[in-house]
Amino acid sequence: MTTDRFLITGLVQQSCSADRQANIDKSIQGIRQAAAQGARLVVLQELHASLYFCQTENCDHFDLAEEIPGPSTRIFGALARELGVVIVASLFEKRAPGLYHNTAVVLERDGTLAGRYRKMHIPDDPGYYEKFYFTPGDLGFNPIDTSVGKLGVLVCWDQWYPEAARLMAMAGADLLIYPTAIGWDPADTADEQARQLDAWRTVQRGHAVANGLPVISVNRVGLEPDPEGRGPGALFWGNSFVAGCQGEILAQAGHEEEEVLVVELDRQRSEQVRRIWPFLRDRRIDFYGELARRFRD
Repeated sequence: MTTDRFLITGLVQQSCSADRQANIDKSIQGIRQAAAQGARLVVLQELHASLYFCQTENCDHFDLAEEIPGPSTRIFGALARELGVVIVASLFEKRAPGLYHNTAVVLERDGTLAGRYRKMHIPDDPGYYEKFYFTPGDLGFNPIDTSVGKLGVLVCWDQWYPEAARLMAMAGADLLIYPTAIGWDPADTADEQARQLDAWRTVQRGHAVANGLPVISVNRVGLEPDPEGRGPGALFWGNSFVAGCQGEILAQAGHEEEEVLVVELDRQRSEQVRRIWPFLRDRRIDFYGELARRFRD
């Protein structure tokens, strides 16, 4: 791991189409742009190689899945090696026939596969029928060791669960990373859209505060129509951001445009903040046993 005090990090917020190669090319262009601005870690959004296919339940969409290692890890591994950067990419993993995961992979700067994280919390909401496609992850909440630090990689729906962030922090993560695909129902009122967006930002900033860690959240952007034409589609709200260890917003993208954010993170901030806000020290773990229950009746 590097001992440099500062880590320059890039976030690639993009729209996606049905053209897989065009999506990958767009991701590559974003990574190159971030690296040209000094980024040593670049994070892509959730399922960046395709449209968000979980709007409907369609068995044909399983053809989008790929093995790991596979085509995407070869492409982005070669790019990581060329640019000397660590890349977090998000893939639809085919683990075995009939067994699929929503998986984030980390490519080390030498092009090797540093590790993977399989999405643990799987939603099933109108327009987000992920339980049809994804088997819940089985790798637990373990940071991935890289040359730029221990990356607490989680995925989208995981961002609503403080337990996931806490377990990553307890395992020594240096930062929390959330590749994301979240948006509005275009039929929602402006007030409802504002409440949802504010809740999404607030809960993740809370993870930063509670754990004394920076948070990187990378979302997609743009309207993706319902492929069956029955609903209004998904209006992905962008707003990718980086929060510091006290929840302060260090950088944020807009809600309509594709953007590449580049932000400098101070590696010493976690130590400084945890000294004045020692939340890990003061946890009453002797009384938390019932957290392992679904509900207290």
